[in-house]
Amino acid sequence: MRASLSFSPGQVIGVDFSGAAKAGKTAWLAELDVDDGTLHLRALKSLGRWAGGDDRATVCKYLTGRILDADATLFGMDFPFGLPIELGLGGWTDQLAAVRQFDGTAKDFGRHLVDVSRSVGETMHIRRTTDRETQTPFDCYHYRIIYQTYHGMGDVLAAIADAPATAVLPFQYRRLPRCRRVVVEACPSSTLKRLNLPHRLYKQSGGKPPDKIHQTTRREILRGLPDLNFTAYQRRVMMTDPGGDALDAVIAAVGSWWAYQNRDHKTIRRHDRYPIEGCVFA
Repeated sequence: MRASLSFSPGQVIGVDFSGAAKAGKTAWLAELDVDDGTLHLRALKSLGRWAGGDDRATVCKYLTGRILDADATLFGMDFPFGLPIELGLGGWTDQLAAVRQFDGTAKDFGRHLVDVSRSVGETMHIRRTTDRETQTPFDCYHYRIIYQTYHGMGDVLAAIADAPATAVLPFQYRRLPRCRRVVVEACPSSTLKRLNLPHRLYKQSGGKPPDKIHQTTRREILRGLPDLNFTAYQRRVMMTDPGGDALDAVIAAVGSWWAYQNRDHKTIRRHDRYPIEGCVFA
């Protein structure tokens, strides 16, 4: 099944998501227009600026509304959409319900999943099939990613899952022929690995300006991103943002766009694990 035969987006939005309490400070959203196979970066801002506030609830509410109001748009969002089958949480909608109904914080949920992992095997963490295949940096409930997973699934995906004109892939392929927007899981690190571009040493920590090695790495990444046009000002934003989150939002868009156009959707849809665990479009 060629995705372009049933849904062909005219816009791609990349989201570098954050589950932090002040998510709007470090989460970014990139808007890109599609023109004859080329992506044109139209707007790039932190999610706090888009949403009008940095707190997580404001950001997630804005992002949910942005998705549900979109038309002919592909969203690539950088957080895990599902959990490993081995954890025994059921299908995708069951997993969303489990997150929403959990009585505790994201950290508590991550610890709970570690306990489940230990009860079913000899490891604290289980990686999804797609995590292994696309070489994501962490499993989906690692302590460094659990806030993104917990709030991405519970506050964003659970709020859009029942919208009939929205297709969250690979869970809702049946909606693809009649949908108005498609939402997929992105991973900038996996995209950089696929493109044989540097996936380390472009993120500066502590809010400090990027130093020489980070700047050099970012220049190499920007040169290597295919079919992407951006302005000199947008380049400066991506080069100077301390954490590399602005660049990650753009990479999420580019990676999800490529994967949506080129992955074998029949194979993804019929896979024995993807429609339950999720599939990274990178």
